[in-house]
Amino acid sequence: MMPDSVSADGLRLLRLIGDTPVMRELSVAEQRYVAVLAVIAEGATVTEVAARFGVSRKTVHAWLRKYEAGGLEGLADGSHRPRSCPHQMPAEVEVALVQMRRAQPSWGPRRLVFELARAGVVPVPSESGAYRALARLGLIDPAARRPRDRRWRRWERGAPMELWQMDTVGGFALADGRRAKALTGIDDHSRFCVSAFLMPRESSQRVCDGLALAMRRYGVPQQVLTDNGKVFTGRFSRPPVEVLFDRVLRENGVEHLLTQPRSPTTTGKVERFHRALRAEFGTDRVFASLQAAQAELDAWVEHYNHERPHQGLDMATPASRFLGRPAAVEPIRRLDADARPVVGRGDGDWVARRASRIGVVSVNWQQVALGQAAAGKDIDVWVTDQVLQFWDGDTLLRAQARTTSGQIRKKRASIPGGREKLKTSVTTQPA
Repeated sequence: MMPDSVSADGLRLLRLIGDTPVMRELSVAEQRYVAVLAVIAEGATVTEVAARFGVSRKTVHAWLRKYEAGGLEGLADGSHRPRSCPHQMPAEVEVALVQMRRAQPSWGPRRLVFELARAGVVPVPSESGAYRALARLGLIDPAARRPRDRRWRRWERGAPMELWQMDTVGGFALADGRRAKALTGIDDHSRFCVSAFLMPRESSQRVCDGLALAMRRYGVPQQVLTDNGKVFTGRFSRPPVEVLFDRVLRENGVEHLLTQPRSPTTTGKVERFHRALRAEFGTDRVFASLQAAQAELDAWVEHYNHERPHQGLDMATPASRFLGRPAAVEPIRRLDADARPVVGRGDGDWVARRASRIGVVSVNWQQVALGQAAAGKDIDVWVTDQVLQFWDGDTLLRAQARTTSGQIRKKRASIPGGREKLKTSVTTQPA
């Protein structure tokens, strides 16, 4: 029942307000109580009280119900927290996430979610949910995240053994006081580690020993990409010389590619491997001997190649790409023979080139990659002032905007009728 007279709480409130020598602002609960008293003590209608306090009649009725159920305390604001949150991470899943993060501090949210799913944790949290939980618990510093530089272009070869990225890395402390270095090599397509060869010191002979060991174990790649270190190239020597590494590659038919000076992102895959090597293998310790360090490193590389998921491969293992089937070559788009430009059109001219072993064609120093489907083939190029069209017979391989100007050297190219009538003397060097 609604009380017919002012309650003890109301008398106490009125007495406190009357005894206060200075004016003060009433709390929300006190203002609501005054409205309730106006109805139950003064006999005002709900409509009048609602107009006086600037609220709806529904709100005044709600205050009366709360006062009847809980007194003055019932008029205070309650918690607005929802009774349930369906997307909230269960406590046991959060505990498993935290334990895994503390055991593997180098793992990020994506790797942690993947490992939780592999461990059978249900339900599997989302990557964003795992990140928020780790940030809330102080296990991830949001300010330490590096935004991706959109100017960097990610690239990857289309099949294993097309390109190896190789480099040297130090930091392996030995018990006898020496510090060893490692020759590392990563297959560009699969991220498979083809070389992790420890050396007591970096020298041309030992680097070539590691290269020969990798080629005997996995085969000879088409190309090797390195930086401009003295053990890899003599291009900056005066006069330039062919070092032993260059000679080994040349005698095995391997093309040696070099990065631009001060461009470490060109060999980004092997540099990323070095980061994983330091964090997961642990180079901040002392090894009993070079042999013991090599044995531990070989065991870690086996885990890296065959068990460790790689985020750049959509969480697949490097071995699944390197030892599996080669990547499919994109099918060539075929057009009707009538679409091929004819001699005498007046807006262009034909030249002939031969694609390199990786499918690259150079016209007037502009290099265009046609892919493995065109590797080693004789290519007809229709050249205009704005566009280069690359044709294999009656098949258009690619159209590319022309970025150079000037007269094109034809190299005895005469194209009327197609490749079967073409007699050329081509070279793989840029024109």
